[in-house]
Amino acid sequence: MNITTFAKRLCLLVPLIITPAAWAVEAVPSPPQLAAKSYVLMDASSGNVLVENNGDQRLPPASLTKLMTAYIATLEIRRGQIGESDPVTVSENAWRTGGSRMFIKVGSQVSVSDLLHGIIIQSGNDASVALSEHIAGSEDAFADMMNKTAADLGMINSHFMNPTGLPNPDHYSSAHDMAVLARAIIHEDPAHYAIYSQKEFFWNGIKQPNRNLLLWRDKTVDGLKTGHTDEAGYCMVSSAVRDGMRLIAVVFGTNSEQARAAETQKLLTYGFRFFETQTFYQKGAELAQAPVWKGTVHQVKAGLAEDLTMTMPKGQLKKLAASMTMNPQLIAPIAKGDVIGKVEVKLDDKVVHSADLIALEAVDEGGIFRRMWDSIRLFFYGLFN
Repeated sequence: MNITTFAKRLCLLVPLIITPAAWAVEAVPSPPQLAAKSYVLMDASSGNVLVENNGDQRLPPASLTKLMTAYIATLEIRRGQIGESDPVTVSENAWRTGGSRMFIKVGSQVSVSDLLHGIIIQSGNDASVALSEHIAGSEDAFADMMNKTAADLGMINSHFMNPTGLPNPDHYSSAHDMAVLARAIIHEDPAHYAIYSQKEFFWNGIKQPNRNLLLWRDKTVDGLKTGHTDEAGYCMVSSAVRDGMRLIAVVFGTNSEQARAAETQKLLTYGFRFFETQTFYQKGAELAQAPVWKGTVHQVKAGLAEDLTMTMPKGQLKKLAASMTMNPQLIAPIAKGDVIGKVEVKLDDKVVHSADLIALEAVDEGGIFRRMWDSIRLFFYGLFN
């Protein structure tokens, strides 16, 4: 496929993440003003923030902290460091932890899987401490893991001191960071994400309900976690899917359990009503072939390092125009992943997104005769171009 043909196809097919500046082209109602200290609405596929108010403000996250605790636990399971059926001996420290509880008994053994359910569904502080001690040896060591993981995810306004979210002046996060964490949980481990949709968990003769009221009110909601302390107020991270589009809503600092559910519902309703998201190309898909000089082959496959996804006001997708350009005179050797071109997408003559085209394969340097011949060709090519 030549460049012109590809560009024509791209105009119709390529989805890109559209910056908020582009949304002004179409009239979209102002987002709802929520009775909350901070909130964010994010598209889960693109990571685009659709609504934000004080989204980077550092606030106490209460039991939203347990999203990080559970995320690390599932990471350790996937890495083979712990097993879901592994027995965890409950320490006196875990048993004595105050606040919401799973009601595990000191000295008893509870499986990793049951503790994970107790953390996510029952919001058990005792379960959080027990699992953190099993993974890292102590709460302090686990907090170091939490902060390292937060840095890896780009959660720049978060710092954790414990696995529970119990108050500490140096323990904080933000609505935007929690949305980033929720997005990682959703995409990286769908099997364990299913736990977040469970409405209740029965343990030690006690059945406790999931505190996310939206699981009962909105069938499209399938997670994630609530939190509450006097300092933090009532907080919630929720996610819902409608017509193939997933949104993540985060609210911090509402004044009641009912309010956090109602305010979250406002965000989700607004996002699904006025925006749409679509992914057209997966990362690594071949989009074109670019000519290569002085290599063992004459062409290299070009594609993208990340999925091509867009989030825009409804009706805007068809207004996109896109073009692709290759770097001039690609000369071997070329390593897999090298940037060899660029895609630009425009809306009304304004570039709203650009993405690097990368080499999907390596191209080694050709033999001496190939290099000499291409050097001669490049000389004359330069004279006439």
